[in-house]
Amino acid sequence: MDDPGQGTAVLMLDLPSSALCGIDLLSFTSSPRFRGIKNLPSGIHFIFTGASASFSVRHGSWVHVGVLGSEGATIVIEKWNAEEERLVNETNQAEHMRWKANINNVWNEGLTPYRQSIPAASGEPGTVEEDNDWGRLTSYITPRLLSRITSGHLNDWTLSSASSAKEDTEKIPGLSSGGEFATADEPLNFLPINLKRTWREGAVGRERTEAAQDRSWALGDLIERHCSAEGEGQIIGEMQFTFLMVLTLGNYSCLEQWKRILNLTFTSQSATIQRPNLFVMILSTLKLQLQHSNDVEGGLFDFSDEGGAMLQNLLKTFRRGLEDQNGKKHPAIMNKLYELENYVRLAYGWELSDSYVRRGMLELEDGELIEMEVNDLEAEDERGEYAPVVLEMT
Repeated sequence: MDDPGQGTAVLMLDLPSSALCGIDLLSFTSSPRFRGIKNLPSGIHFIFTGASASFSVRHGSWVHVGVLGSEGATIVIEKWNAEEERLVNETNQAEHMRWKANINNVWNEGLTPYRQSIPAASGEPGTVEEDNDWGRLTSYITPRLLSRITSGHLNDWTLSSASSAKEDTEKIPGLSSGGEFATADEPLNFLPINLKRTWREGAVGRERTEAAQDRSWALGDLIERHCSAEGEGQIIGEMQFTFLMVLTLGNYSCLEQWKRILNLTFTSQSATIQRPNLFVMILSTLKLQLQHSNDVEGGLFDFSDEGGAMLQNLLKTFRRGLEDQNGKKHPAIMNKLYELENYVRLAYGWELSDSYVRRGMLELEDGELIEMEVNDLEAEDERGEYAPVVLEMT
């Protein structure tokens, strides 16, 4: 559809020349004639900008584009604020009416299509519209979730690279009060995940120890107390939100919450029996996110070598927990885990199974044979200096 009378558009007005501009997973440098994006599909979208394409604090705003009706073009207007170096939502209704009445003037030359055309598959004529998976990456992000996290309202859900949850402010250099990157943004209101206390109040002895090793009680308590409105979907939605804010804004607090969500879920072994659908969604979402982790240059995700150690160890622990369930493994969870395992093996060379060669002979170029032993995973396998030790009390 390219009819300005029935299309959807996000206008990004008064952008400075050479500013970084992006929507969803598409980013580019603005030009004098650029006025925004047209033909957006209905649903949730994210607009972000920076004063320059080089490293700078980025600001972003989530917007919701409704389903097209018979009222003509749907327009969201964002205007550049030079003092704050970010786009702000235009609330003046007269400006909205003026731009809607004159949308024909910029539709063809001032607005860029949301979906770019790419050559059709081999042997087929013409071009097709590119699909960037944005709908799947945001499938559980709702207006209610955006309002909770950002404390904003419809089409004014804003945050920046420096936005932070209160629990992360002191941990991130420059974000504490008076720091170099201190911001006036509203604190991010994430789901409260405390990995240091995962047992019920009053628990002692074995109950407390088991709840520290298997965090299923903490996961269930989080869902019952804080996700009543949308259930388990809020956990998936927050996982999607934090991932995308790391990818587009480089937000460290979102990275920490993304890690907390994975730490909580992948160490909740008993919950896989009680909540199989949640883990199917977690594994599917994680695989899709890993496939898009390099979509934006200079991101915070590095899953090669040491950068992926945390996630690799979590997945190994989760897999081992499923293997210990003696026939109670949910087939749908195992299928999704096998799909994820195959992907990380091909993409990063990770081996999640405990079945690997620990010791063997290696032939050098000159023909000499030497004995080699892999000890990188001693902590996970409880070998070497990490092996259990029996102490005699006297």
